[in-house]
Amino acid sequence: MPTYNALAALPGGEPGPWGTPVPITYTQRDVLLYAIGIGSTDLRFVHEDHPQFAVFPTFPIRWGGKGVPVNPELIPDSSGPMDLDAERSLEILQFLPAEGTVSVKSRLLAAHPRGTGNALVEFESLVSDPEGQVCARMINGAFRRGVNALGDIEAFVGSGTSASEKTMPPERAPDVVQEMDIPGNQAMLYRLSGDYNPLHIAPDAARSGGFDAPILHGLCTYGFCGQLLLNALCKNEVVCFKKLRVRFSAPVFPGETLRVEAWNTTPGRAVFRASVGERVVISHAYFEYATHS
Repeated sequence: MPTYNALAALPGGEPGPWGTPVPITYTQRDVLLYAIGIGSTDLRFVHEDHPQFAVFPTFPIRWGGKGVPVNPELIPDSSGPMDLDAERSLEILQFLPAEGTVSVKSRLLAAHPRGTGNALVEFESLVSDPEGQVCARMINGAFRRGVNALGDIEAFVGSGTSASEKTMPPERAPDVVQEMDIPGNQAMLYRLSGDYNPLHIAPDAARSGGFDAPILHGLCTYGFCGQLLLNALCKNEVVCFKKLRVRFSAPVFPGETLRVEAWNTTPGRAVFRASVGERVVISHAYFEYATHS
């Protein structure tokens, strides 16, 4: 059984060191493919010749954790079907051009046990432009549910300060309700943005990961929520996007209908949840955006 020694990974409970920045070059085609992968039909995001063509703001979320310096003997890497998104946060500080090169550096924030033989590992990542200006800050938490099989991580003592947040909606009717059908081939489209985890396409891999069928990528669900909220609250004005944070509570399956309910709690901040029927799939979530005076 693999060893999972979080205390050795994070001496004193402090965040780990920043890794060496990883250069990432993306093209206009990558931007277009991502927008289609999260279900966008707005020409501003899917047609390169549109006068207001822009990168959809959640595009950098795919780079969370790139280059994080983690000793695999201390925190082993789960195989694809065993690794699940737990929480994601993206804060935009500067919007990306339609194509270019950025650098991503990451560090380990925390590692804590979650149930028998499982772990929650959290990373922080910064995306910077060629001049060194930070464009985006991301926090991502992932469930490591085993290395070779579900729940085969040894017991360990957690370390580091978790970045997890609890955000509950008010006990009243939502201010915004949006629904969108998830096409049956959506996971097949989204994976072309670079997430080739077989959990999302191969039935055998899905079963080994504990699911009856391939599930939608958590980050695809994240993108669907982002575009529904940006449209409903900001009329799809990219410059209004500030921050989107979610907790993944349950999987979404291709072919289902996603329902997003949002409550405006303070100016420029909406608490929301997403569900499929009675199943809550996104919880403890909020969207921060610029408001027009």
